[in-house]
Amino acid sequence: MKQSNYMNTPKKYTNLTASALIKTGAGVVRGFIVNSNTSGTLKLWDNTSAATTVLINTYTFPAGSSIVSFPTDISFNTGLYATIGGTADITIVWK
Repeated sequence: MKQSNYMNTPKKYTNLTASALIKTGAGVVRGFIVNSNTSGTLKLWDNTSAATTVLINTYTFPAGSSIVSFPTDISFNTGLYATIGGTADITIVWK
């Protein structure tokens, strides 16, 4: 059985426990993994800081760990910045 191109496309992973710039310039975000959290939240921005264009508005993590994959890649142009609220250990999947 032939695998889809999506599965064969290289991905990058960035682990975060605090708000941070993940990438400068254009790319796509594919989802994220919640490794652990205590009332954690995540907001993703198309910017190099927490300003202007919101990609994913505030997402509140359910208790425990989870994997959130988007049905399609979400493009960003300026950069990918993540704002983390509460206590959370997450891994962003991007390219």
